[in-house]
Amino acid sequence: MTDPVPVRVRFAPSPTGHLHVGNARTALFNWLFARQKRGTMILRIEDTDLERSQPHFEGQLVADLKWLGLDWDEGPDVGGRFGPYRQSERLLIYRQHAEKLLSTGKAYLCFCTEQELEQERARAAREHRQPIYSGKCRSIDPGESARRRAAGDSCAIRLRIPEHPIGFDDIVHGPIEFSSEVISDPIILRSSGMPVYNYVVVIDDALMKITHVIRGDDHLSNTPKQVSLYQALGWPVPQFAHLSTILGSDRERLSKRHGATSIANFRDLGVLPEALRNYLALLGWAPSGGTREIFSLEELIQEFSIERVTPSPAVFDVEKLYWLNRHYIKESPSRRLDALALPYYARSLGLGPLDEAGSNYSVSPQISIWLEKVTRLLIPAVDRLDQLPEKASLIFSYDAKAALESPENLEVLGWRQTDAVLTRITVKILEDEAARENQLTAEGFKKMVNEVKAETGAKGKELFHPIRIALTGAHSGPEFDKLIPIFEEGSHLPLPRHVLSVRERIEQFSRARLS
Repeated sequence: MTDPVPVRVRFAPSPTGHLHVGNARTALFNWLFARQKRGTMILRIEDTDLERSQPHFEGQLVADLKWLGLDWDEGPDVGGRFGPYRQSERLLIYRQHAEKLLSTGKAYLCFCTEQELEQERARAAREHRQPIYSGKCRSIDPGESARRRAAGDSCAIRLRIPEHPIGFDDIVHGPIEFSSEVISDPIILRSSGMPVYNYVVVIDDALMKITHVIRGDDHLSNTPKQVSLYQALGWPVPQFAHLSTILGSDRERLSKRHGATSIANFRDLGVLPEALRNYLALLGWAPSGGTREIFSLEELIQEFSIERVTPSPAVFDVEKLYWLNRHYIKESPSRRLDALALPYYARSLGLGPLDEAGSNYSVSPQISIWLEKVTRLLIPAVDRLDQLPEKASLIFSYDAKAALESPENLEVLGWRQTDAVLTRITVKILEDEAARENQLTAEGFKKMVNEVKAETGAKGKELFHPIRIALTGAHSGPEFDKLIPIFEEGSHLPLPRHVLSVRERIEQFSRARLS
């Protein structure tokens, strides 16, 4: 009995833009499959589109993958036995194999101009036929082709598609077969000498010993051409697994019109990598036995099965992602959240970044400790970290006039006991020595509220809602025993935007009520 062939998979992005969720899911499924099978994960950069490929996009792709917690065993940055791992560095390899196909009659020279090809496509459209190449250069004598090429005639190299159905077994979709009549003889090397995608991907996958090609189902129609290439070169065909399309909430293909779609977008929104990774794993795959949805990375590796990937399109539900993010935020250590939250506060408060990217901020230890208290007060109320500044607006800014005019506050301000409650709490705070020094404690404030309760007879929401409006501008929000110290401490800090103390808030609210 022979040993099984070691699993080798690859993720092969093009550095022409940001890493989007569809490609990120492909990377994740390849990674999970490799790690579960104790195989090899390869990162290959497909940069033969020289006009659109950019080094900074490659750097961003690598950074995004690492942020998601994915790594690789071979690639441009780590090397490996089958490099180079950038296609732009493998052009000689592609040309050598194209010439081999040509010399064995598996490929032929095509002298058709772009104008002639366009006329063929237009004629096919008028006649309601598939716009495939007619194959008119197929029958040119190889000697004649060689003479024309040597004389300088511009020509491409086309693969000769066999005249029989081309089939393969897809792990996700099952057996698939294409008639040769619907497949053009594909160009593998353009007249410029540049190879095309469907050709180079086969050369790379074969030479890098890829055993399983896991990719999006938008590549399904490319696969028969690639299978033909494997067969023409006498190489074993890998197993294919084509992942379903990801749709937006309107069941149209996910795109920018649906909102955030790139990994960078979600990172900027304050989605944690473990939440996004967990959610991407659930797009088109389900664990065995039950409806469990929360998995650690180790649990995903253990549970993942490529055979359980569904061919049905997956719908990207952003609310489900944010639900998962809430879970992981609650599970995260406070110190980690403090560090992640700082850039959001810094931008909101006007604290300047240390670098042009705006990713490193320097704040005094005193301000840092205070912001940690703000985070721990507000973190239970957010789905994403970028919501923290908005939630913190009741701390960072205050507008008494807006509080009095807010439609959401009008009912509370019209209650029978509201005037009495506001009058008594105002008097007590303005007369309190600790409040005058912006040193009011949670215990001192609680004592005042209890006195107002005894003096007015108000209790419950009739007591607390008016006081909360006076201090924060809204009738609901965080607990006073945590909020009062934050107001008082913040008012002493050297922040670009002054944080009002309890006394300053009451003074402004009192003046606005009387004006």
